[in-house]
Amino acid sequence: MSEPKPDSLEYARLAVKAHGKEASRIRSVWRGLRRDKYLYLIAAPMLLYFLIFKYVPMWGILIAFKNYTPYVGFWSSPWVGLDHFERFFSNSDFAILLRNTLAINVLNLILFFPLPILLSVMLNEVRIEWVKRTMQSVIYLPHFLSWVVIAGITFLMLSTSDGVINKLLFAFGFDKVDFLTSPRLFWLLLTVQSIWKEAGWGTVIFLAAIASVDPGLYEAAKMDGAGRLRQIWHVTLPAIRNVIIILLILRIGHMMDVGFEQVYLMMNGAVSDVADVFDTYVYRSGIQQAQFSYSTAVGLFKSVVGVVLVVVTNRLAKKFGEEGIY
Repeated sequence: MSEPKPDSLEYARLAVKAHGKEASRIRSVWRGLRRDKYLYLIAAPMLLYFLIFKYVPMWGILIAFKNYTPYVGFWSSPWVGLDHFERFFSNSDFAILLRNTLAINVLNLILFFPLPILLSVMLNEVRIEWVKRTMQSVIYLPHFLSWVVIAGITFLMLSTSDGVINKLLFAFGFDKVDFLTSPRLFWLLLTVQSIWKEAGWGTVIFLAAIASVDPGLYEAAKMDGAGRLRQIWHVTLPAIRNVIIILLILRIGHMMDVGFEQVYLMMNGAVSDVADVFDTYVYRSGIQQAQFSYSTAVGLFKSVVGVVLVVVTNRLAKKFGEEGIY
């Protein structure tokens, strides 16, 4: 079918019809805004926070492609393109940083990620309400402690000279263990710290997902002769599978991000070869050595890899029939 000519009556009729649809759509949007104005008003502070502190500062990423110096200024600093990225990838530290970062995150993924799921299932099986709430409060508590406090507790517990664990080992006739200065134990030490601090808090989402499971499914499973373990395996876990997949995708997206505070507080000269990660490297090169453009390039590399990992794992999840995050 040929398109109507611009000066024809049919063209004018279609234009008026399209204009009417657009006007109707605008009126519908305004009606929605007026109807839900208080909800948007409540959401406004959070939207402004993300706009001001997350999106507006993103223009500063451009210094990763410049040779930025504060004396010259942002706009007058010379453009160097991908020079900082080439320097970083050709640096001998890159392989060490990548190894340490991936090793710590893989350990967290294997040992830490399943624990909140297990804890949630176990808490859900507790039938005495006050016991359940007490256990929840106890395992939530470490989340509210700062990494400085966690590091202090770790030193008190594992110090070779005055640590409680080593004193107990010595009292029972065993040799003292250098927990804090042993390179082969450092990655596991960080993982255990993360588990103790955050595993309880990670149960919040899973417990909420379990609470939304239809009780009729459990009743049907009981009628079919399923015991507690089979109910967990065939009802509880499948019901929260989508939540597990979404959190797994987000966790994989942080494979380049270990967390600066924890590693920096636990790092010492004896374990520096296995403790140096991208976060500490950015701090050292950007803050201590004032290489602003270079450290921004390293941070941008981390972010890009994280986005790629999220997109890839989300597509894989959708390929296997899961909902994914978008």
